[in-house]
Amino acid sequence: MVKVVSFKNQTVPVYLQNDKIQNIELLNNKLTELEFDFNFRKKWKKIKSVEMVRDVAILQYSDGTKLYLEVS
Repeated sequence: MVKVVSFKNQTVPVYLQNDKIQNIELLNNKLTELEFDFNFRKKWKKIKSVEMVRDVAILQYSDGTKLYLEVS
């Protein structure tokens, strides 16, 4: 299942493995926590997609590298 999340004027597709909508809410809450983190905002500009696995968001860059973010 694919959803779209917006953060700082950029929309990114979020791929859910277990069709759990609660994970999207956890991700949105974590993004609002990181709203004033300048380093994260710089990293977010390069994100191509997000994959949700349980309570972990795997942020994938366009060059193939990944950043793991715990959202719980």
